[in-house]
Amino acid sequence: MRSFGLLLLTLFSSVLMAQEENLVEKSRKGEVFLYWGWNRSMYSTSNIHFSGADYDFTIEKALAHDRQTPFNTYDYFHPLRITIPQFNARIGYFIKNNYSISIGVDHMKYVVDSLQKVNINGFIENSCTDYDGVYQDEEIVLDSHLLLFEHTDGLNYINIELRRTDEFWRRNKISLDLSEGFGFGVMIPKTNATLLNNARHDDFHLAGYGFSAVGAAQLNLGKYLFVSSELKAGFIHMPDIRTTMYAEDKASQYFFFGQANIVFGVRF
Repeated sequence: MRSFGLLLLTLFSSVLMAQEENLVEKSRKGEVFLYWGWNRSMYSTSNIHFSGADYDFTIEKALAHDRQTPFNTYDYFHPLRITIPQFNARIGYFIKNNYSISIGVDHMKYVVDSLQKVNINGFIENSCTDYDGVYQDEEIVLDSHLLLFEHTDGLNYINIELRRTDEFWRRNKISLDLSEGFGFGVMIPKTNATLLNNARHDDFHLAGYGFSAVGAAQLNLGKYLFVSSELKAGFIHMPDIRTTMYAEDKASQYFFFGQANIVFGVRF
């Protein structure tokens, strides 16, 4: 009975100590953090409008997917190739104990599915292809002669975020933080487009804007290191997408996106 009583007392004391440790609020004001990691992304369907001197048409409810680079140490860790995979990078500062502001880039890749069936509305003329004509809600197959459309270098969302962070659990030098926030920013895609057999266009261009919400669980490993898992969702509107070498040729679209991210960082 004495041993059992001592065991209960020891356990009770440990629980009290852990609770007391967790009740002491950790000061974060003035803390700087930065991280790098990778994402998988998903997209809603999108109506994409194309306009130029000899065409004006819309493809409706186009499906698209991301394109993450298969994991290998060369592409993921070589200093000159780390921007090839879909990645997330961010630097931030805690303006208050629980609130941080940060700037970052979410480098996603967006690929319209080839050979999918979509409805098309509008007209095409003088294209020297079999697609000249007037279309009214007609079904068509997206092949390489009509359209190849990708933001693969990439769908770059450069954004500012405000987050609230709260400590959920702490034990010795390991702790778990939960955070949530929202962000907004600009879209600077490098769009790889081949439209009606025109020469491929692939330059960075300020195309629109986006906004997003994020939730994250961050495991802090000691004083400086952390690993975080994030879920992000948002809306992207790009009314000014370059498609060919001719400035008058444009595309526009909007869609919702989601991300699942794993990032690794330092704080000081």
